Formats: sequence, structure tokens, C-alpha cells
Amino acid sequence: MSVLTTRLYVIRHAVAEDGPDDFARRLTKKGRKAFARLVRRIGAAGVEVDVIATSPLVRARETAEILAEELGGGPRVEVVDALAPSADWEALVEWTVQQDAERVAWVGHAPSVGRLVALTVGDGTAAVRMQKGAVAAIRLDDGPGQPGELEWLVTPAFAD
Repeated sequence: MSVLTTRLYVIRHAVAEDGPDDFARRLTKKGRKAFARLVRRIGAAGVEVDVIATSPLVRARETAEILAEELGGGPRVEVVDALAPSADWEALVEWTVQQDAERVAWVGHAPSVGRLVALTVGDGTAAVRMQKGAVAAIRLDDGPGQPGELEWLVTPAFAD
């Protein structure tokens, strides 16, 4: 019997360097530290993740690696093209269903991550703005692809 995903965390990558090569932009030292603090705080509050999907862009992958390291427990990190800047919600739902994991995180980019939150908790018409390094927690009583409930949304300032 497969496991139903009941908890989804949608995350915007942490603060990154400016640069001409959008794919290769890395997180700043300050962005890394602020996001790591936030993850430690939500981890202390009980957040756990089984698998992390990340955009292929460097700054998102680095954010996903910090999430995995700071939460502990060995969540798998997988690059998922559907999380690239023009995120594909249907492909993400399909990927999530295939993971056989209760707690899943998606790491991506604005404005797509806000749109993903809006689609996951409603019809996608809401405007959800997520700061760099923000984490949204969504409860999915009926699994991915069905309407969920936004439980909380925090930014790195929450950990200060």
C-alpha cells in the first residue's frame, strides 16, 4: 500500500547573488545563514520532510541541501525540472504522488512558488507572495492534487 502525501512545504530559494548567468547564481552567505536559522526553528517545532524536490537552478539546489542538512533524518533531494522558474503544477503533483512519501517539500522560484501555493489551496487565483527563503506549510487531507489548507507561511525573519 502506498503512502499518501499529507504535508507539503513550498519553499522559495534563499537570497542569492546577482549575476548574468541565472542558472548558476549561488546563495549569498547571509542568505544561507538566514535560511539555515529558519529551518532549525521550524525543525524544532516538529517539521520533518521525507523527500525534497528542487528546481535545477543552483540557488534552489543549495536551498534544498540546507533544508535536508538542517532538518536531519536524511530526506532525499531530487532535481525536478517541473520546479524550474516556469513551474508545472500538474507535473509536480504527478511527481509527488509517485514518491510514496508523507511529507514532501518543493523548492523553487518566484513568482511560481506563490502560484503553486495558490493552486494547492484553491483555484490559483489568489496572489501569494513569498519572500526569498520563505516556507509555506500546506495540509493535504486528500493527498496531492486535491485542495489543501495553508497552515502557515514564515519568512527567515521569523527565526530572528
